[in-house]
Amino acid sequence: MIALTSGDRAAPFVVETIETHAEGEPGRVIPNAERFVRGATMAERFDHCTRELNGLRRLLLREPRGYPASCGVFLLPPVSADADFGIIVLEQGGFTPMSGSNTICAVTAAVETGIVPVRGPDTEVVIDTAVGTVRATARVEETAGRVAVRAVTVANVPSYAVAIDLPLEVREFGEILVDVAFGGQFFVQLDIAQLGIELGPEQARRITRAAALVKLAALEQVPVRHPVNPAIDRIAMVMLHNGDRSPGKQARNANVLTSAPILPDREESWTGVLDRSPCGTGTSARMAALHARGQLAVGEDFSHRSIIDSEFVGRLVGETEVGEHRAVLPTITGRGWISGRATWRLDPSDPYREGYTLGDIWAA
Repeated sequence: MIALTSGDRAAPFVVETIETHAEGEPGRVIPNAERFVRGATMAERFDHCTRELNGLRRLLLREPRGYPASCGVFLLPPVSADADFGIIVLEQGGFTPMSGSNTICAVTAAVETGIVPVRGPDTEVVIDTAVGTVRATARVEETAGRVAVRAVTVANVPSYAVAIDLPLEVREFGEILVDVAFGGQFFVQLDIAQLGIELGPEQARRITRAAALVKLAALEQVPVRHPVNPAIDRIAMVMLHNGDRSPGKQARNANVLTSAPILPDREESWTGVLDRSPCGTGTSARMAALHARGQLAVGEDFSHRSIIDSEFVGRLVGETEVGEHRAVLPTITGRGWISGRATWRLDPSDPYREGYTLGDIWAA
């Protein structure tokens, strides 16, 4: 783990951040993160983070500096010749190679603060990730010298369905049918009606518990491995949605991020937090599954709303292959906002070097 000191035992460890959110999902952008992260490739950097930087991740995302829904993103120097920067995403459960909402946060922060120069009303930003190069377009307005990003469209990595209507045995619910899909991370997705729960914010506690049990079952029963990036080899999240598409029906979801190891013999670990945004990688995975079902065509807009009714608009712009999988090329459009700047300090005498969690609002 990185030594959370400045090198001078009497001086505090300091991290500057740009505070943002994308459609309600908070993203703590850490510029100049190369002072923490080692590696010549994004895969090496991601591996370094997962091995060495969990203490820093917890410091930034847990109380007293964070809260259960906090996410973050390291901005790193590019490794590709044409890229503007690289990103690695910090979530409560660990580091992840890609996140749509955090990419929107990173692009918004980078363009509005001048890290990436404005190149016209549609400014292209090229981003290195551990799952490949991602291109984004920032729709920019300049008024009285102020740069404002009005929307970001992310051309995500190739996404694909692993399995459709896969039987999964889940404690307390019995056998349910799930789709397993990759959209930058591996997801298990299912119609929430199978669990007897309504899709609404007032059901948040029941939703997070059910999703944690689904993830527990999937981790035990569903092996996954990305054919190009074999280090990505586990189910990351569970998305509960409102079922098949039909004319006039608004697609909605509750995407759940588990915030602690889910243990089969510890009921208090069966929980997590709800993504406040519709989830960019989850929307990509959902579109891949819908395309495999014949319910979403290439070139068709897909409006996807979150548990707080914020919206991403997805679109499949092409088809490709990933290993043996037929895949699609998704884009996600949403908006990010800078909500502030912060200087986070860790005094050498502070006992909460990696933050803390408390069972009133966190998973035990």
